[in-house]
Amino acid sequence: MYRIILFVAALVLPLLAGAQQRPQAAAEQDSLRILWVGNSFTYYNDLPAMVQRIAATQKIKLSYAKITKGGEKLAGHLENRRLLDTLARGGWDYVVLQEQSSMPAMHSSAVAREVYPVARTLDSLVHAASPDAHVIFYMTWGHKYGNRKYVAEYPPINTYEGMSERLKASYLEMAYDNDAWCAPVGMAWQRVRSERPLLQLYAQDCFHPSEAGSYLAANVFFATIFRRRYQTDYAASLPPETAEYLQQAAQQTVFDNIGLLNLPQP
Repeated sequence: MYRIILFVAALVLPLLAGAQQRPQAAAEQDSLRILWVGNSFTYYNDLPAMVQRIAATQKIKLSYAKITKGGEKLAGHLENRRLLDTLARGGWDYVVLQEQSSMPAMHSSAVAREVYPVARTLDSLVHAASPDAHVIFYMTWGHKYGNRKYVAEYPPINTYEGMSERLKASYLEMAYDNDAWCAPVGMAWQRVRSERPLLQLYAQDCFHPSEAGSYLAANVFFATIFRRRYQTDYAASLPPETAEYLQQAAQQTVFDNIGLLNLPQP
């Protein structure tokens, strides 16, 4: 009898242990997984968490990890062992890549030399372990008064308008070059600055995002990923009317430019 009890226990206990582990594993599989790779333009105001909260109001489960470092370039990330290991483990549905805020706005020859090859390498590393993942290039915005460090040898970057157009062109090229998607945060920024110039998208340093700026970016990302109209009652700490306007500006920017951004039709 004692031997029979031991035998039954040996069969049943592993099954019970497996049953206890399954809910967590199922929860992870039930979530869309996003990896954010960038710098302070990503971690200011916790942009990834904002996107997750918008998704939750739409009954969409998102889980995410972020690898960020202030002022970091994609080339620096490429030397980060933690990032390489994270990509090698795979399992990502989306990987967001954000370059340092000035690099893609530089002269086209410098961008072709220092940015595009790194973007291609990172895209390849993503798909080596996550073949079905969508890479999303995070188009950032021009600094409020042009590049915060004056660049005498390349005047276009020294105005907001010039810097914004250079960023737009470079991020779209990265998307086309890698058959990836582009999240047009910089384009939404241009729309809001034109329509509501008194709405403060910048922090006091005139280049990082304010909470409103990050909220605009979060809505651009949600609209880019899911490509559907929505309303969310998540407003961060913004006035409801401001949050509603930023939601609509983000969605309109994405839906007006589906083809330009290399996005699938909704």
